[in-house]
Amino acid sequence: MTTSSRDYILSITIIGVFFFIFGFVTWLNGILIPYLKISCELSNFQALFVAFAFYISYTVMALPSSWILKKTGFKNGMMVGLWVMALGTLIFIPAAVSRTYSIFLLGLFVLGTGLAILQTASNPYITIIGPRESAARRISIMGICNKVAGAIAPLILAYFILHDGDAFLLSLDGMDEATRSLALDSLARRVIGPYLVMTGVLFVLGLLIRYAPLPEVEMEQDPDADSTYAASRSSILQFPHLILGVLTLFFYVGVEVIAGDTIIRYGHSIGVPLESAKYYTSLVLIAMVLGYIVGIVAIPKLLSQKSALAWSGILGILFTILAIVVPTESSVTFPFFDMMTFRSVELVLPYTILFVALLGLANALVWPAIWPLAIHDLGRFIKTGSALLIMAIAGGAILPLIWGYLSDEWSSQQAYWLAVPCYMVIVYYAIWGSKVRRWGSGEVGR
Repeated sequence: MTTSSRDYILSITIIGVFFFIFGFVTWLNGILIPYLKISCELSNFQALFVAFAFYISYTVMALPSSWILKKTGFKNGMMVGLWVMALGTLIFIPAAVSRTYSIFLLGLFVLGTGLAILQTASNPYITIIGPRESAARRISIMGICNKVAGAIAPLILAYFILHDGDAFLLSLDGMDEATRSLALDSLARRVIGPYLVMTGVLFVLGLLIRYAPLPEVEMEQDPDADSTYAASRSSILQFPHLILGVLTLFFYVGVEVIAGDTIIRYGHSIGVPLESAKYYTSLVLIAMVLGYIVGIVAIPKLLSQKSALAWSGILGILFTILAIVVPTESSVTFPFFDMMTFRSVELVLPYTILFVALLGLANALVWPAIWPLAIHDLGRFIKTGSALLIMAIAGGAILPLIWGYLSDEWSSQQAYWLAVPCYMVIVYYAIWGSKVRRWGSGEVGR
């Protein structure tokens, strides 16, 4: 596709706003998990159904989202996605009033459904709007929008719902059943205000996008595709580099969500007060932003997309093992600025938590690198291929749930062994899997 410089900048800016929304809504889960664990009295395994309900919606809705976009067009599809998200946040109100975990999960599923529509359109859009060689750089810019929002979101929500988390937990110990139930009801209702505001914002954004000057793009054809290669295929399953990319993205999203959504729970499980632990998800996202900055500076001039992917997997293995073997008692205390209260707080940071947070740095360039490698050479299959990649976000539903089970059975620290084979798959795809062009043969591509 070809676009003018003005349309190019405008398109990236508008899509950047959407990636900010993705990040803000997605990374609220990091604080929702410990919050719902307390208010709904859940085990680690049960609490991780927050991630399951949210991310499994991508698998269920990815192909229907592609159909919706084909029927509505790009802009109208965006509007529909935002309004579906608004419905999801609105469902939190009856969930909070009744303190019913299943209704919270329904709201998360609907919220994820709206995001699936937006992501199905925006990821291939930002990938093919410019040269393939610099796609990872553009996605890194989108990633900064996403992760800056993700770093802010849990701090904002924590300010409203868990500002007194440690004192609240201590107060529960001396309560009888009736008083305890009333206290938990009051805690559950703290989400009503924030989620009503989000409902209004998403609805208004849906109206605004209808009139935004965002140019329509044709995503049926990858402009850089090898037409001979694509033309010789009759099924999406005949693209090994795509299928292996989907598998790799499944494991990647799983470890990304594990890092961001379990770190607060992990910190609290090893004795860190919630007053400090509530900031941990933001540390993961700050590390990811640093990784995206590296990608913008280094790709493709200093580092190829495949090399960035390989080093990401290697760092992920290293940081995970260090997080597991470092004693939980070893920690450092340093000042951290709380943007909600405009004051500096003394943040307790065990070294094992530091290495979990550094997984954000290892994870940053994986999504930006996998997308252009996986959809390259797809030709007329690019939209279906993009939908399959969106379906791989199911890794964020299933792997954290396994982490929760292992955390209950072993310990939260030992449960991170789950991430090591996931990062090994990422290294494999970077070095070998992304080159495969025919199943069971030595045929490779660029």
